[in-house]
Amino acid sequence: MNSVGKIIPHDSAVGHVTGTAPYIDDLPMRSDEVLVGFVGSPIASGKIDSLELDAARQIPGVVGVYMAADIPGEKLFGPLFQDEPVLAVDELLYIGQPVVVIAAETHEALRLAKKAIKINATASEPILSIERAIELGRFIGPARQIARGDAAAAIAKAPRRLSGVFHNLGQEQFYLESQAAIAYPGEQGQMVVHSSTQNTSEIQVVVAEMLGVHQHQVVCVCKRMGGGFGGKETQAAIPAMMAALVAHRTGRAARVVYNKDEDMASTGKRHAYRNEWEVGFDDAGRILGLKTSFFSDGGASADLSLAVMERTMLHAENAYYIPDIEINGRVCFTNFPSNTAFRGFGGPQAMAAMENIVCEIAQQLGLDPLEVQRRNFYGLGERNVTPYGQIFTRNHVPEIVETLAKSSDYASRRKAIESQNVADRLRLRGIAISPVKFGISFTTRFMNQASALVNVYTDGTIQVTTGGTE
Repeated sequence: MNSVGKIIPHDSAVGHVTGTAPYIDDLPMRSDEVLVGFVGSPIASGKIDSLELDAARQIPGVVGVYMAADIPGEKLFGPLFQDEPVLAVDELLYIGQPVVVIAAETHEALRLAKKAIKINATASEPILSIERAIELGRFIGPARQIARGDAAAAIAKAPRRLSGVFHNLGQEQFYLESQAAIAYPGEQGQMVVHSSTQNTSEIQVVVAEMLGVHQHQVVCVCKRMGGGFGGKETQAAIPAMMAALVAHRTGRAARVVYNKDEDMASTGKRHAYRNEWEVGFDDAGRILGLKTSFFSDGGASADLSLAVMERTMLHAENAYYIPDIEINGRVCFTNFPSNTAFRGFGGPQAMAAMENIVCEIAQQLGLDPLEVQRRNFYGLGERNVTPYGQIFTRNHVPEIVETLAKSSDYASRRKAIESQNVADRLRLRGIAISPVKFGISFTTRFMNQASALVNVYTDGTIQVTTGGTE
């Protein structure tokens, strides 16, 4: 049957909308299965003095209580470099950081054990803002820069200049299915982990390293996720390792499902940013030079923050050609959970900052921001090279913006809104057209690939296996 031009239902659509599709916590419990939970750090920064675990171990139904010393393999992990503890050892880095893992046969035993465990610690002053991290020089990874021409000289010579600071705050992914994993121990040290993850390969790697076994001994399965949005690209690792640690130590199946409070308190979010900028432009609003510096809140370890910052820097100019430009980026250490991937992966923070600059220029000149946008768009055949050397051969932004401005009746609607805002200062409205130039590929080139295994059986049916989730 020719399916071109026809609506084809998603393969799992019926199961999703009827509630029959099984997610991690819908999988039936095995008779030997234990429930897994954790006790997190009560402070944002400090040192562990002692752990009081005996009372929890005595609670009926508690199978085991585990700390970092019980991990048989690697105690640190990370997608870029290994700097994040699976469980805190001596230092406490953020409130909610997992310190002790509990295995219990009932939810009630798990709840009582959490209350019984005491973490005695000495607090130190935490770093809770980007500004404080800059003041103390606490950064993660090296400083990075992309530059073309002499931005400082171009700004100094420009007829007009502006400078400012733009703040982007963080954002919670708020997937409906919280972090969850089930680990099934097998023979000869094997482990099968069902994880709500966007990165099955990474779960396989970190679980193997944490258990001190080879990767072929660990299989990770993700049938579906109840949302992810980047929050399960790396952050699914700790719950998967908790379940695998318990399964390894007890020889029993182990299930962990965060509640929403645990999830929001102990997992990373979209990076908050501080953007310091200085721009030079002419009387028509054409940008002649721009110096822009991004500082992101990386949290307590690297996670994917350096890669997120890299994408921010590659989108700093958004859809505009700027002849002389300097783009700087630093990831700041703070005592929060490690911030992580979120849809857009650093691009939205950059584009919002650039659009703020465009609006500041427009306000200075008394122009509609759309006019400033038009005068600075990348060109066709000229003014078409990015600060990082990529040549635009197909630039549809000017055409798309003009089409949208016309089809949305932008000009008359803007005039009406301006008149209304003058008449009613308590209920202000706004309207804008925001162009977007967004890179789809990964700068780590081997990731720009995909694969699938297709089996055709003798009865004519087909099975497709892929490493992609959702």
